[in-house]
Amino acid sequence: MKTYGTLILSATWQLAAVPHVAMRVKRVFESIAKDQHGVIQIPDTPGNARDLLWFLERYPMEISEGDLAQLRHRAAFHAEQVLAVERIVARGDSDRVFPLAIPARDYQKVAADITLTTGRLLIADEVGLGKSLMSICIATDPRARPMLVVTLTHLTRQWKSEFERFAPSLRVHVAKKGKPYALDISRGKPCPPPDVIVMNYQKLTGWADTLAGHIKGIVFDEAQELRHTGSLKYSAARHIAAGTDIRCMTTATPIFNYGGEIYNLLSILAPAEVGSRAEFVREWCVVGVDEKKTMLKDPKAFGDWMRDEGLMIRRTRADVRRELPPLTTIPHFIDANLDEIDKIASSAVDLAKIILDVSGSGFAKMKAAEELDWRLRHATGVSKAPYVAEFVRILCESGEKVLLFTWHHAVNAILMERLADLKPALYTGEESATQKGASFAAFTKGDAQVLIMSLRAGAGLDGIQASCRTVVFGELDWSPAVHHQCMGRPHRDGQTDPVAAYFLICEGGSDPVIADVLGIKKRQLEGIVDQKADAVGVQIDPGRIKRLAESFLDRHQQRVEREAVKALEEAGQSVMNFEPAPKPPAV
Repeated sequence: MKTYGTLILSATWQLAAVPHVAMRVKRVFESIAKDQHGVIQIPDTPGNARDLLWFLERYPMEISEGDLAQLRHRAAFHAEQVLAVERIVARGDSDRVFPLAIPARDYQKVAADITLTTGRLLIADEVGLGKSLMSICIATDPRARPMLVVTLTHLTRQWKSEFERFAPSLRVHVAKKGKPYALDISRGKPCPPPDVIVMNYQKLTGWADTLAGHIKGIVFDEAQELRHTGSLKYSAARHIAAGTDIRCMTTATPIFNYGGEIYNLLSILAPAEVGSRAEFVREWCVVGVDEKKTMLKDPKAFGDWMRDEGLMIRRTRADVRRELPPLTTIPHFIDANLDEIDKIASSAVDLAKIILDVSGSGFAKMKAAEELDWRLRHATGVSKAPYVAEFVRILCESGEKVLLFTWHHAVNAILMERLADLKPALYTGEESATQKGASFAAFTKGDAQVLIMSLRAGAGLDGIQASCRTVVFGELDWSPAVHHQCMGRPHRDGQTDPVAAYFLICEGGSDPVIADVLGIKKRQLEGIVDQKADAVGVQIDPGRIKRLAESFLDRHQQRVEREAVKALEEAGQSVMNFEPAPKPPAV
């Protein structure tokens, strides 16, 4: 039989082929560097093994018996996993028995079954479909215990309550300290170690070495917390997960900002399947000026690949027949005290010019972008706050309880003062877990008519839907995923009324650009997040700060010109004497 080269396994598959076959290999395997010559390195993943075996049918290679057996084994493993996932999904149910006090729904058992079958799954179901219960189903399997559940600080008690409700036979411990301590003592009496340990992401670093190698299953709740590498919590998460047999991530928003962030999640969840970051970027991404702002070039194709590989499951409410009363998103334009924006005009103009200067240094532009973004969003929030308070008051006087989302503490201070008679409660980054619990109780069970929540503080929180159907965004976030999470607090299972989400927008500051980036129109809101869209289809605009700088300079110049014309008119002079300043050159 004619052969076209050699194939050897040594950490990676090393292929040396005649020129035209080498060119074909590079076209088949998009993840390999196209500038490789001579011996081509192909990552040793199950998917690549299956493709290589198929490739050898067309272009036979010299390969040792041992390497060929390994290739066939890896390819068969991949095929079996794909078929197993397809069978589970096609059935829409599971044969596995999950011993729970309250039975899980069929679609919830499907996600748990896939996780236990493949050993890893990103559950990206729509907000409110019970991803926590899916994780509890996984914990009922002895192969996943002891299990570590990592979640947000304000959700640790909620997780313990859920375990007590659905799986009371499991021993659950919530980590109280960031430093390791003995877990086999309860109130001074010896007892078996816990089946499940629940802790927040902030404590993960201190526990990493203690837990690594001892945890069999791990769940990363609200896994978008791991979208950035380089942090201690990311390193700790990866270290612990590497020694587990069962890994699960749950988040309705796996892409929070830029599509390339999803690699950081997958490199913890399934490192063998996604390969190196360089390989991932070559195959799937478009890199911008800033490497951190890497975008997926075809989000739909990538989502299809993840599902085909059994890496992700994504269901909407329509898919699982759990439809809720409708969610209506309403853009509402309000007034603002533009004097607050005038106070920062001089410095903001200077920052905008630095950002738009084509000859400026990258570092200077980055620092200027951060400063302009903070200054303008802060000034915009403060300038809107009194008018936001009046809008919320009107809603409360009509009998509604209002979940109000903001970002800046200065804005919250204004709102707390102006809405004091409505007994507003705070749920932001400044409150302790106990204080947040008290605020939650005051809003859901007490007489607080307004709960002021930070835009990024309430992800995953359950229970608001029983007492609130009205959401107000007093400030906006750049990321559409944030708004999606926020609206999911009342718009989830248990909600019996239609939910209305009001986006309060002013004509000045940062709002016009953010509203445009998010797709908010004056008469229509065309879905900040399309709930029927693919979970990996929403990415943030990487050029948003440049647009913010251009918009601010343009609006500032228009205002200066209007004031100059007004001054001429008041002085009785002809406006014909006015000469507008030249616009800055296009960048």
